[in-house]
Amino acid sequence: MLRLIQVGNSLPFSYPVDPSSEFQPGMIAQLSVLGNNVVCGVSDGIAPCGVIDDVKTRAFTAVSVNELVIAGPIAGVQSGTQIVTPMDVKMELQNAGVVPSSFRADIECELIPVNGVIKFLAGTPLNFDSAGTGTPDSIRTFVTYAYQVPNMPGDDSTMSTGRVTVWFQRFIGETDQFDTTQRYPINANLFVNNEGKFTTSQPAPEYPGVAMVTGTPNSILGSLQFLWL
Repeated sequence: MLRLIQVGNSLPFSYPVDPSSEFQPGMIAQLSVLGNNVVCGVSDGIAPCGVIDDVKTRAFTAVSVNELVIAGPIAGVQSGTQIVTPMDVKMELQNAGVVPSSFRADIECELIPVNGVIKFLAGTPLNFDSAGTGTPDSIRTFVTYAYQVPNMPGDDSTMSTGRVTVWFQRFIGETDQFDTTQRYPINANLFVNNEGKFTTSQPAPEYPGVAMVTGTPNSILGSLQFLWL
């Protein structure tokens, strides 16, 4: 997803599309040479040139940001100074088809990505008092992840023209194409990872900064607001 908030007088540019690439709106573009032609595909972070405003994919993905998961009540047992769960506890996420590399949780747990299930192992401390008794009886965590949107086959908006639209001048926008394992404080520098998505983690010193965070993701708006530089 790409939503343009403020673009001024700038206009996008259209490049011949790399036939082997797959992308969604909001991913970062990069030019390369294919035979005798210059084509545009997904950036690996080294030489990003703009933000893609087309789709060419087999399946769509979306993100869930700070999804609240509460497991309990659990009959905990004392372990040292903590009350812990004596058994493994499984909880279903709101979405299945989780992309494993995108998953982040505040409490250590195991992910079953296909079913969208997380498992808290026996010995995990109880950290939430759901009954208001003053004694923790549940496990509470916030999770963030990307997932494949069910029942929505891929699309290719470049098929008729063979070209992809790229915004490359300064503008403000929103996208759900970002690395969900990172934090996004306001004014943080944005780089591009090897999947063509925004990240606050610079992969290496030679990877250039391309944008700045202007609106941090949250559970209501699962998108990142940015200023493209």
